[in-house]
Amino acid sequence: MDVSYDGTDFSGWARQPGRRTVQGVLEEALQRQPPGASVPKSVVVAGRTDAGVHASGQVVHVDVVPLADSSGRIPVSPEGIPDLARMAGRWNRLLPGDVRVLGARVAPAGFDARFSAIRRHYRYRVSDAPWGVDPLRRNDTLAWNRPLSTDAMNSAAVALLGLQDFAAYCKQRDTGTTIRELQRLEWRRIDEHLLEVEVSADAFCHSMVRSLVGALLLVGDGRRAGTWPAEVLASGVRDSAVAPAHGLTLTAVDYPPDAELAARAEQTRNVRTSP
Repeated sequence: MDVSYDGTDFSGWARQPGRRTVQGVLEEALQRQPPGASVPKSVVVAGRTDAGVHASGQVVHVDVVPLADSSGRIPVSPEGIPDLARMAGRWNRLLPGDVRVLGARVAPAGFDARFSAIRRHYRYRVSDAPWGVDPLRRNDTLAWNRPLSTDAMNSAAVALLGLQDFAAYCKQRDTGTTIRELQRLEWRRIDEHLLEVEVSADAFCHSMVRSLVGALLLVGDGRRAGTWPAEVLASGVRDSAVAPAHGLTLTAVDYPPDAELAARAEQTRNVRTSP
């Protein structure tokens, strides 16, 4: 399933007791099916976004028994597969307006939304207008009250690319690795006062994109030297320069050819070590 959401009023993706989460409302809609349908309690997501983070290209998978109509028959398309467009339409009628299922399809054998992914893409938007941010963009754009240099930020970003240990840019957890391959970190000015950075990697650890953005913004407005982000990376010590969540959007997830899905999932599950 391809899913889009406005993260403003959510406490992130992951289900939490007593909190409104994207996973929670999506699973609730999936489970509110007529007799004949069966949906497990949990869906698997490509990237677990934090509170306030948006998505235009999130991917999830779920194992289901196809929906049956009142006569017990399974609606099918002319190609003979379940009518997932009809099912997605039902899900969207049940979902709140800040979450949409953009499309649904039968997954190929070996597909895992999280572990089969080979790359994730994020975008972060910033306004450096002296008056702040356009009110119509306030939920997905950070207001930065200092002029920013895209050249300075792009120059500093070069040393952060590649397969490296990003412990200094990740919120530490007891398990897992902080080794990631950062493949793209590129700023561009898309309007007089509007900038965005495209960030791509094979995977991201917790708060990694926002930490990278926060460090580069301090370079862009001249408060830090261009070498500072690389020095932070080399130190392995987490810094407090973390950009707010609302400027961040998960835009896409890439997967290998169908024949390579299972092998990719197995490879991803293996914990990487530092090169």
